[in-house]
Amino acid sequence: MYFKQILNEEAGCSSYVIASRGSMEAVVVDPSLDVDRYIELATNRRFEIKLVIDTHIHADHVSGARKLAAATGAEVAMHESADLLFRFRGLADAEVINLGQLRLEIQHTPGHRPESLSILVTNPPRGDEPSLVLTGDCLFVGDVGRPDFDGAEGAAQQFHSVRRLLELNDYVEVFPAHFEGSCGKGMCGRPSSTIGFERRFNPMTALSEESFIALASDAPARPLNMTAIVATNRGEADMEFAEPHTVAKVPEITIGQAPAWIEEHNPIVIDVREPHEFAARHIPGALSIPQSELATNLSSVPEDQDVLVVCAGGVRSIRAANYLLSLGRPKVMSLDEGTDGWLRAGNPTEGSGPESQDKSGAAPQERYFYAAP
Repeated sequence: MYFKQILNEEAGCSSYVIASRGSMEAVVVDPSLDVDRYIELATNRRFEIKLVIDTHIHADHVSGARKLAAATGAEVAMHESADLLFRFRGLADAEVINLGQLRLEIQHTPGHRPESLSILVTNPPRGDEPSLVLTGDCLFVGDVGRPDFDGAEGAAQQFHSVRRLLELNDYVEVFPAHFEGSCGKGMCGRPSSTIGFERRFNPMTALSEESFIALASDAPARPLNMTAIVATNRGEADMEFAEPHTVAKVPEITIGQAPAWIEEHNPIVIDVREPHEFAARHIPGALSIPQSELATNLSSVPEDQDVLVVCAGGVRSIRAANYLLSLGRPKVMSLDEGTDGWLRAGNPTEGSGPESQDKSGAAPQERYFYAAP
């Protein structure tokens, strides 16, 4: 058996190559857009990539599944319930994929997304029980995936999907699709774990169903460029340019400097918070473009005018501003401390209420993920 975890540090994602050293057949799971790395690996080891599996429709990065399949002649596969607009192999719950001597068993683990799946990997020459599981965005190290759809209903599905995975033996290694990022609030940053460790120390696995649903359904803000990324991954559009890239340190302006700077430069102020946050309180004259819809609203962002990007606390705005800088928009800055700091300083606002909580989360690991180096 050959098994390799490939980390995408920029997106906080993991992809996997699983191969049989007997048949020389390989499966790639959750590939990134940089498909050359998988092709080079397969070429060097003389593997034939037969199947490319996405564990779900990704919302925070563009999948490389179709690109890799086109380059290698492999087949694209997802759970049979996936709402896609291109041809794919539908995988059913409990279906077994034979890869030489290896057995890859599909488990439907909805919650994060309706079509989410996990993959149990068994190497019979070593043992007749699964030794590892690829958990997609269902079970993370120290957390669980956020339910992107259906709120409490999605959280309830996630609870039962996680419980199903926790029925596996303690020694089964856990390899998720994320080790940091916006798809979970409390990931510890490690790229792998075991079922036994997560059953004992993951705070989400100790919750009652009621508490789990209450906590998990309170999801953070939708990921940057989610609208364009999901449309691309479904085959509805071709917007690879929506893939976020970290290219530079984002210039920031302090709350103390901001009022005079705005008066002098007359910038376009873009508020990337969720609509309900913007409606509650926002900087006068700000334009509401939630970070999830930034890539589909680039025409509203001038290339020759100063742009000030704001959120609630300065986390989402750094990530959004960095994306705009990566597209060659040179006059982009982020407001340090965001709208919360603006309010604390007593500056004027518009809106219908006092709400100002930053629902992107401000845990240290999320700040690290969103901030430019």
